[in-house]
Amino acid sequence: MRVLVAHNFYRQGGGEDVVVANERALLMDHGHEARLWSVSNDAIDGTWAKIKTAWQAPYSVTARKRMAQAIADFAPDIAHVHNFYPLLTPAIYDACQDAAIPLVQTLHNYRTICAAAILMRSGHVCEDCINGSPYQAVLHRCYRGSRLGSFAVARMIDVHRKRRTWQTKVDRFIALTEFGKAKFVEAGFPESRIAVKPNFVEDRRIHGIDGGMSGALFVGRLSSEKGVATFLRAWGSLDVPLRVVGDGPLLASVPAAAAPAVTCLGRQSAEVVAAEMARAAFLVFPSVWYETFGLTIVEAFCQGLPVIASRMGGMTEIVEDGVTGLHFKPGNSEDLAAKVRWAEAHPEEMRRMGANARRAYEEKYTPEVNYRQLMAIYEQAMNSRQSMPADVECPQDVEERASRIEATVLHP
Repeated sequence: MRVLVAHNFYRQGGGEDVVVANERALLMDHGHEARLWSVSNDAIDGTWAKIKTAWQAPYSVTARKRMAQAIADFAPDIAHVHNFYPLLTPAIYDACQDAAIPLVQTLHNYRTICAAAILMRSGHVCEDCINGSPYQAVLHRCYRGSRLGSFAVARMIDVHRKRRTWQTKVDRFIALTEFGKAKFVEAGFPESRIAVKPNFVEDRRIHGIDGGMSGALFVGRLSSEKGVATFLRAWGSLDVPLRVVGDGPLLASVPAAAAPAVTCLGRQSAEVVAAEMARAAFLVFPSVWYETFGLTIVEAFCQGLPVIASRMGGMTEIVEDGVTGLHFKPGNSEDLAAKVRWAEAHPEEMRRMGANARRAYEEKYTPEVNYRQLMAIYEQAMNSRQSMPADVECPQDVEERASRIEATVLHP
């Protein structure tokens, strides 16, 4: 099988980029040809480039032409889009339709229904735009605190909502959890076209760490939505050692606010992270937003490490309370501290949960399990493309309005 993998890289690498690399390597390891066709936000250099990118966020004719050329050069059996924002845009879907190429889109975040991409505003979960006007994002500066940037994303959401792009252009979406799927269905995505497939990690389990397992570990981006304030408050009353791995906008402020039991290690390599997970007694995952997945949790499971996670969103699917870890009330530092104390007082129970976590990894999150799931989704997409009816037309007034917006975008 020949798979064209399309991805828009961000300036700062993250979990999506890791998943793209992992899935492409997985395909090639199984004898498929997987060509990466990508762009990077590093190309958005200077004021004019930023204005042009914002203006063309709903639809880039250039991206459509480049996607068409990539299809002509590679002749794929299927196209798999990961991130299209902001340079590729949903225009690349039309290139796939023109060439009758089945199309799969992974929903790594909530960008298609939320300008902030995380369904969160002012430190709290926000679902206002799921069924309401996406232009509410402009009022609240949801995209990086910018009204202009928020307008660009809101306009992209609005255009494609009215044009029914999500209902008619993609053969199969991949949601990473059942919770995530439910949110997209609530926003109008076709339930029958959304498959649920989690991410995976390679099995790099480490055995025989000197000193045994002890203490807590946090691994992740040091930003507000990751619950950094929650674990810092919790450790104000704890003497359990906590090692913090990661960087982000709060990196400089964490050491000053941290209790004596907290050690900040900064950004570390994958090998160091694996070793830290192998020697810890449990992982703390205190996110206060609807994590679309949480790859760090699966990395912990691979090492047989139980997880204390917020009781919200997809985290409750991945971490089973009392089986592979513990749940605590999102954003509640007192409840987190109570669960940490319980974990420290019940080491045998935590080791049992760690063994269960390892079994969960073997059953759900290995490369081989993921490969079978991915192939099934590709087959569904190809069968769907063969039997897909003509695009469903929007009501005339909505279609005309969407066309006027698109014309404005394409011919500024």
